[in-house]
Amino acid sequence: MKRNVKDWRIVFGILLSIFFMYLSFRKVEFGQMFSAFKQASYIYILPSVLIMFFSHWLRALRWQFLLEPIKKIDLPTLYSSLLVGYMANTFLPAHLGEFLRAYMVGKKRPVASGAVFGTIVTERIVDVFTLLVLLALTLVVFPFPDWVKKSGYVSFAGIIVLFMILFLLKRYRDKGTRIVEKVLTIFPKSMAQKVVALLHSFLDGIVPLKRKTHYLITLILSIVIWLCYALIFQLLFYAFDLAAVYQLPWYAALVLLVITTISVLVPSTPGYVGTYHYLCMLSLQMFGVPDNKGLAFAFVAHGINFLPLLIVGLIILSFEKTSLKSMQNEAKVSVEQS
Repeated sequence: MKRNVKDWRIVFGILLSIFFMYLSFRKVEFGQMFSAFKQASYIYILPSVLIMFFSHWLRALRWQFLLEPIKKIDLPTLYSSLLVGYMANTFLPAHLGEFLRAYMVGKKRPVASGAVFGTIVTERIVDVFTLLVLLALTLVVFPFPDWVKKSGYVSFAGIIVLFMILFLLKRYRDKGTRIVEKVLTIFPKSMAQKVVALLHSFLDGIVPLKRKTHYLITLILSIVIWLCYALIFQLLFYAFDLAAVYQLPWYAALVLLVITTISVLVPSTPGYVGTYHYLCMLSLQMFGVPDNKGLAFAFVAHGINFLPLLIVGLIILSFEKTSLKSMQNEAKVSVEQS
């Protein structure tokens, strides 16, 4: 049964990618798109890649502050685990790479993987909240389409609901555990016990930061991380000469960042192929950029964000003398034995 669900999830993701790639290519003239590739100035690629890796280093640093109340973990361990997890998200459905990076930290250092995953959930809440703040600020100067605004409202509502659930589970841990146990009575007792144990481990990872100053540091790091992403888009505007030719305003990179991030929130497409390209092209349409150049831009932007991570992630796994499949199996066995 689990195998069938996994297979259908993969098939659905591939079909979704094909559908969005069709939407991306249907009005594109290939000759003009390839011309856009040829005319691009690829000197901006290297700084874009370096900024991308720097932003992930900042993520690892922020993660260290989130983990410090539980366990002080060295930055190299967190950075390598984060890169492997992001690489795994390219292949695994539903952002399962996040579980993998929690497992990697738990494997290398004396800390429960469930508690580590709890800090990752906190990190994601901070990310979505920061993105929504950027959306709200950009709304002042740019009239987003209704579907983007609605996506923002849904995301905000989802974050509030998730935050309330986590707060109540943490505040009323015993009562929450009893409710979960009652719900799990329909499952085998051994499975229910494992889920409850994982829940306790997960809640152990949701803790206040160690110092009050860490809240400010976390906020600043979050803002800088997202500004790094916007800077990558700005550099690519110069690479494709979009800023000068189409008179792109200063907030164009932020608009592109907000809209393309929606593609990352869709966990079904492998490597966000299709959804990312279509939304990137759609964003540039709003500023008068033709689909031919927009799609060429989208392919380069996608490559910068995913190909270097893929290469570095595989290199890290080779140094670990393991593979993505092996780590998946180890993580599965670890959960089953916990």
